[in-house]
Amino acid sequence: MDTRKLKYFLAVVDHDGFNRAAEHLLIAQPSLSQTIASLEKDLGVPLFHRIGRRAVLSEAGQELVGPARLVMRDLDAAQSAVQALRGVRSGRLDIITMPSPGVEPLTSMIAGFTRSHPSVRLNVQAAFTPEEVIESVRSGSTEIGLAGSPNPIRVPGVQVLELERQPLILIVNPHTDTFRPGTAIQREDLAGHRFIASQRGSLMRWLVDDALARGVNLEIVVEVAHRTSILPLVLAGVGHAVMPSSWSPLAHKSGLRTLLIEPVSDLYVAILSRKQDLTPAARAFLQVAELHANWAEEPPHQQT
Repeated sequence: MDTRKLKYFLAVVDHDGFNRAAEHLLIAQPSLSQTIASLEKDLGVPLFHRIGRRAVLSEAGQELVGPARLVMRDLDAAQSAVQALRGVRSGRLDIITMPSPGVEPLTSMIAGFTRSHPSVRLNVQAAFTPEEVIESVRSGSTEIGLAGSPNPIRVPGVQVLELERQPLILIVNPHTDTFRPGTAIQREDLAGHRFIASQRGSLMRWLVDDALARGVNLEIVVEVAHRTSILPLVLAGVGHAVMPSSWSPLAHKSGLRTLLIEPVSDLYVAILSRKQDLTPAARAFLQVAELHANWAEEPPHQQT
C-alpha cells in the first residue's frame, strides 16, 4: 500500500475535511480527493461518508486510523534512525490523556520536553477512562497515554511507568467556607455542603457517593462531564468540588483554598506506551517521564 495515500488519509482526519487537508498538504483539493478515492478502491470500502461539504469517517475509516498512524510512525522511525543518534530533531508525537493527569503531570512533562525538543509537534487527545487510554495506545492511535486510576495500572503487552499518586482534595467554595482552620478535613465534615460532582465512574465521584452511602448529608448541585467547568463553577459560588491534588496549583492561583480529605484516597497516575518500535520522539518523552517519576519518589525535604 502506498504510504502517501495513508498520509493523505490521516491529513483529512486531522484537519476535519478535504479542503483544510489540501491546504495543509499544499496540493489541489481534486488531487487529494482522487488519492483518497484510489485508497478506497485499493481497500474495497468507503473510508468517508460525504455529507454536504463534510467528510465523516465511515466504520472502516475509523478502523484504519490506528494502523495508518502506526505505519506512518514506523516509517518516521526508520527515516529518523540516523538522526536519532544526534538527538530528536523533528517529528510529531501523539499523546492521549485523562483530564486530571492532563493538568499535572502532563503540563510539567511537556514543558520539559519542549525545552529540549522545540521542533517536535505534540498532539494531545482527550480520554475519560483508563480503558480509552489503553485501547488508544494498543491500537497505535497514540504512542503515549496518561491515565489515572484508583489502583495501580497493570496492562499485559503495554509498558506502564507509575508517575505519582495524587490524593483527593476539596476545592473550597469561597462563598460558603465554614470549614475549621487547617489543611485537612474528615469526610464527615462534608455534611451540609453543596457539591459540583464529576460523572459516575471517576474516583472523585466515588468519594462523594461513598460519603452519601455512609449517611453524610451532602447535596450534589451540578454534575459535569467536562472538568474544565469545575473551577469556574467553584469560583462562582455554586459549590465545593472533590478533585485530585493536581488541581491545587490552579485553585490556589485562582484564590481558592484546598483541604486534604481524610482518610486519604489516592489517584494512581501512570504513563503507558508500546513496549517496542517507538519513535525517537516517544522515547525522548519517556525519558522526561522517568525523570518526573524519580523526582516524585524523592522524600519531600529533598524536592526543590
